[in-house]
Amino acid sequence: MAKRVQARRLDGINQNPWVEFIELASENDVVNLGQGFPDYPPPDFVVEAFQHAISGDFMLYQYTKAFGHPPLTKILASFFGKLLGQEIDPLKNVLVTVGAYGALFTAFQALVDEGDEVIIIEPFFDCYEPMTLMAGGRPVFVSLKPTPTQDGELDSSSNWQLDPKELASKFTSRTKALILNTPSNPLGKVFSKAELELLASLCQQHDVVCIADEVYQWLVYDRHQHVSIASLPGMWERTLTIGSAGKTFSVTGWKVGWVLGPDRLMRYLHTVQENSIFHCPTQTQAAVAWCFQQEQLHFGQPSSYFVQLQQAVQRNRDHMIQSLQSMGLRPIVPQGSYFLITDISHFKSKMPDLPGAVDEPYDRRFIKWMIRNKGLVATPVSFFYSVPHQKHFDHYIRFCFLKDESTLQAMDKKLQEWKDELEA
Repeated sequence: MAKRVQARRLDGINQNPWVEFIELASENDVVNLGQGFPDYPPPDFVVEAFQHAISGDFMLYQYTKAFGHPPLTKILASFFGKLLGQEIDPLKNVLVTVGAYGALFTAFQALVDEGDEVIIIEPFFDCYEPMTLMAGGRPVFVSLKPTPTQDGELDSSSNWQLDPKELASKFTSRTKALILNTPSNPLGKVFSKAELELLASLCQQHDVVCIADEVYQWLVYDRHQHVSIASLPGMWERTLTIGSAGKTFSVTGWKVGWVLGPDRLMRYLHTVQENSIFHCPTQTQAAVAWCFQQEQLHFGQPSSYFVQLQQAVQRNRDHMIQSLQSMGLRPIVPQGSYFLITDISHFKSKMPDLPGAVDEPYDRRFIKWMIRNKGLVATPVSFFYSVPHQKHFDHYIRFCFLKDESTLQAMDKKLQEWKDELEA
């Protein structure tokens, strides 16, 4: 008789909720504005970097160091050391991982023990909750809340804020970590220095580690500024800063990420990686190192890829906002990232009884209807909330604007057809 499988820690962790929407979209002729990846080729220098890597030294076909390919760890230490105001040791303070997902998973497994509490700010990137549970921890949620706007005024992600008293109440003697995503997914909020200082003071007061997911740090708009919480006084020693080559250089399939942090924390992440995946593919690491070397030559100048990417993606953002507004939707203007959320309250009040299960959040039913009837796919924002809070935020959907011009034009066409139907 087969032994009964016991995986109690995984009980209650939902399977990927995206699958149903991906399958439904594949069955219909849709414009995909849901998934967060570019649908156009990467820039020429990134292609050149990969070609350089696969045709390089024979050693690029061998195992690399468990903590990362030395040319990459060295340039990450140099590049981010200047930004964070730290002397970063490439051997002790850097770990290269299988994408930012790998960085997050390694951090949770290394630092979160059974019964530890992890504070998660809502809306949150949807892997934070299951990763906390898989490590044996307990998620504790605190929501960003929108402030009212004047009639006809565009809302902004900067208007979504934490209540300081509510935030402080979430810290207890069992709090082990707080996870901070700035710029955030799905909201596109860039936390201000004052907001970061509040979070930093609470982390220091309660001896809490901050896991800072900063994968969108180069995508910040309208003269807003990204500030790394690790750069604030007293925070380097309690912060893990996570980045992503996929987001940085528009190559999401390369799956190269990194963690930067103090030796007292990083040693545990190194142990987890060495005894799980051991190391990341050497050639993609070499390609990312080459990309950073090229960017370093232009950093801060008009010729910088980071500058040009930000300008191009902001144009896409503005294009999408204008199109959604013309349709009668109410987009929340993001300060950063390549996502925006849109208020669909107007449709919820006019079409409350869309098909679906009684307890299914409205945004999920709305997107299924939109896929089948309007040829557009987005992402339900309720995915990014804890179950008790989903019903309060199920009148928002998320769009990705890191898309080719042809995709945006196809979106315009679908939205115009939808508008014409409403006006008929």
